[in-house]
Amino acid sequence: MTTKVITRFAPSPTGYLHIGGARTALFNWAFARKHGGKMLLRIEDTDRARSTEAAKNALLDGLSWLGIHWDGDPISQFERAQRHAEVAHELVRSGKAYYCYATPEELTEMREEQKAKGLPPRYDGRWRDRDPSEAPEGVEPAIRIKAPLEGEIVINDHVQGRVVFKAENLDDLIILRSDGTPTYMHAVVVDDHDMEVTHIIRGDDHLTNTARQMVIYNAMGWDVPETAHVPLIHGPDGAKLSKRHGALGADAYRRLGYLPDAIVNYLARLGWSHGDDEIFSRDQLVEWFDIDDLNKGAARFDFAKLESLNGHYIRAAAPASLFANMRDLAHELEWAQDAKGLEDNEQTILAALPDLQPRAKTVVELIELARFVYAQRPLPIAENAQKHLGEEEGTMISEIVTRLEALSDWDAGSIGALIRSFAEEKELKLGKVAQPLRVALTGQTVSPGVFEVMQLLGKPESLARLSDQAK
Repeated sequence: MTTKVITRFAPSPTGYLHIGGARTALFNWAFARKHGGKMLLRIEDTDRARSTEAAKNALLDGLSWLGIHWDGDPISQFERAQRHAEVAHELVRSGKAYYCYATPEELTEMREEQKAKGLPPRYDGRWRDRDPSEAPEGVEPAIRIKAPLEGEIVINDHVQGRVVFKAENLDDLIILRSDGTPTYMHAVVVDDHDMEVTHIIRGDDHLTNTARQMVIYNAMGWDVPETAHVPLIHGPDGAKLSKRHGALGADAYRRLGYLPDAIVNYLARLGWSHGDDEIFSRDQLVEWFDIDDLNKGAARFDFAKLESLNGHYIRAAAPASLFANMRDLAHELEWAQDAKGLEDNEQTILAALPDLQPRAKTVVELIELARFVYAQRPLPIAENAQKHLGEEEGTMISEIVTRLEALSDWDAGSIGALIRSFAEEKELKLGKVAQPLRVALTGQTVSPGVFEVMQLLGKPESLARLSDQAK
């Protein structure tokens, strides 16, 4: 590539960073990094009624959490309105656009007539060749671009291939409203040109927009950026992705306990692939990524696959990094008891994490698994665990407590030797002894190894919890 690659991600600040937007940002980021270029961030905030500062911050937070970093300061489209107007008036002066004095009532009547004739509603060009001197009094004009009347608009897209639009199907688009504000179609073109964007990677629902925007590019004599229109993400049932499929915001995935590296890895595989590689680092993504490898077919979101991938990243993570995730998430979820318990028992939980990691697929599950460390006595016993603490098990625990009290070396090896000896003496399988002990110690049926749990809790706390369940 001879020119420096510049991509952009251009969300509207009207809500959270949804999963489809995050994937678009990721593809733009990966492509720019691959070619030593830049990914710019433009906030398309011209819809003042729906754009909010809170939504903008949610977008920025979501990108930052995912580690998708943009270059330079975010650009506000709204703040560039004067520049958009300047270009619109320049197009009028060059004869490529014109003032349209059609009133809203006229336009409504025109569309109704077209509809009655079975025609698609479109502007009929009534002011295209009229002199402004004919303008009615008191009507502020809009500015419309002159669409070509014949020929074709051809998009050579990196994903969709050669796409042809007949000029006769394009109408004269408004580029500046009668109140002086730019339309989305016009603002996008001016911004992309001024930002020197070379490649536009976005959803294939923008393909028709690209054809319309090329009319403006051509009228200004500007180079048209290369495009890659990516199919939208679908749910497992093949329908357009919705909230019921998992179309949540980045913040929601964080609150559900997903790691950013897992989300990034998963999103990269939704519509792009590198051979059969399923798990790869960000560096590998950047090294391998190419927009010509983007899939033409729609990708399907699979929550189970994402959860499985997240489990892989949890198993591979350093305990210190995971602990920080657990602590931060407990605070974000306003789980005050967990936040305090984690912070007060950091070293114990760090020591427990290598045993907890293989048992969890989310950070939320990790927090739940770690609760045994700071649980208050008497421990609440999970409903599915209560069957392990009957009369017979209580008597057994009582006898084990007596033997453990005499144990001088309180470590997993010594505790394990004593419990195994007890099981052999009573002719019981180790599981028949270990599971009631696990439930008494943690309140759950799943935990790290029982001997390790006792070592982590220490002798006084272990004996106290066991005594609570002794008969």
